[in-house]
Amino acid sequence: MEIVQGVLNGFQVALQPINLFYCFIGVFIGTLVGVLPGLGPAAAIALLLPSTFALSPVAAIIMLAGIYYGSMYGGSTTSILVNIPGEAASVVTCLDGHAMARQGRAGPALGIAAFGSFIAGTLSVVLLTFLAPLLMKVALSFGPPENFSLMILGTTLVTYFAQGSMLKALMMALVGVLIGSVGVDSISARYRFTFGIPTLMDGLGLVPVIMGLFGISEVLQNLERTTHERMIYAAPMKGLLPSREDWRRSAMPIARGSLLGFFLGILPGAGAIIASFAAYAIEKRVSKHPEKFGSGEIEGVAGPEAANNAAAGGAFIPLLTLGIPANAVMAILLGALLIHGLQPGPLLVRQAPDLFWGFITSMYIGNVMLLVLNLPLIGLWARLLRVPYAVLFPFILLFCLVGSYSLNNNIGDGVVMWVFGVLGYLMKKFDYEGAPLILAMVIGPMMEEALRQSLILSAGSFSIFFARPISAVFILSAALLLVLPLLTRRSEIPEA
Repeated sequence: MEIVQGVLNGFQVALQPINLFYCFIGVFIGTLVGVLPGLGPAAAIALLLPSTFALSPVAAIIMLAGIYYGSMYGGSTTSILVNIPGEAASVVTCLDGHAMARQGRAGPALGIAAFGSFIAGTLSVVLLTFLAPLLMKVALSFGPPENFSLMILGTTLVTYFAQGSMLKALMMALVGVLIGSVGVDSISARYRFTFGIPTLMDGLGLVPVIMGLFGISEVLQNLERTTHERMIYAAPMKGLLPSREDWRRSAMPIARGSLLGFFLGILPGAGAIIASFAAYAIEKRVSKHPEKFGSGEIEGVAGPEAANNAAAGGAFIPLLTLGIPANAVMAILLGALLIHGLQPGPLLVRQAPDLFWGFITSMYIGNVMLLVLNLPLIGLWARLLRVPYAVLFPFILLFCLVGSYSLNNNIGDGVVMWVFGVLGYLMKKFDYEGAPLILAMVIGPMMEEALRQSLILSAGSFSIFFARPISAVFILSAALLLVLPLLTRRSEIPEA
């Protein structure tokens, strides 16, 4: 009954004209971000974060979240029409989606991607509606030791599920913790790692760091790429509705992808990319004709598209209930909530019920908006793909510069942005991921505070982390994830 009442109150908040407007703006920009290759949701949210400072917290989070789950919709358009994933989670869609376009079936591929995304997105919001309040009640029993152990487990999961080397991801997480400790010590009130530089006395700003790592670095990386003509299939204006046979073949893949994606999205570090790959692998395994996958099977479009959209909804579970970001985008949203004076976690529903329920119910509305946007505007998105990068990138640089400076009217933030832009470019060149660094930077100060509070409670004894069962389980799980790759690699080495 409490949940139903919360949902009803949430719709009263979400249906306010100003919140509806920003929900539309968010999902529209999200779709655009998903369509345009080279600009992911993390970079887009970082660029637009300063523009939300004058908004109410509810409108700001509704818009920023709309960019995230909206980008999952838009990524399928480029994957199918151009064979270039607009968003990393849509990589798998290229395999069968583009093959369908070559066969003249781009319409059903785009249609099932849109409808599958809508069904999965809606289902994930339903599960989010009922699971989040329940998990919040469980999280209320957590103390500093449990919070610290959970953050350690979350950071470890991010490195474990990293796309590249786990060692490199772990190094980036440690760098993120170090960067997050710059500024004033929250307990002793002493300056740390500031070197007498005024800009660093308040710590490194999240917005300039994110803009540099995801925005500037993307521009620098694309400047060195040679331009080439892309074969763009004409976007169909008719025939977007899948046939009855298409629906028969896609129904179960959508259902399986939705459930799998949602629960994988909850895991820190797993996210939409792993969910889409896992959904594709499952559909190929259960198919009676797995050899046909990659040649235009509609199941290879329906399953992954449902999974990546459901994962976007699942990623909000740890953020809202525990205050732990599941990926880089959630870390930025966590920073946005903190900037607006809100602390995500088990007390959020009590401290800001309008924001909590208004945000969740706005996702129902946003998914409907996305379905309406995706089908009629496919022709527009296809034409946008022909915009030269040379036109787009100067605008991205301009937004980055304006956004970082307007945060505090401080030129030092612009310098920080450029430093991390060059760092991000070098990281991409040498296959170091930025997501673990951002996640660790955001939760690093909270992790340190929980650690020190725990040691104060135990008079300096680390045994407190193992004396409490929940904390011990989290710590041992994190240790197992760190050791598991070493054991696996050792077992693969042939004996002499």
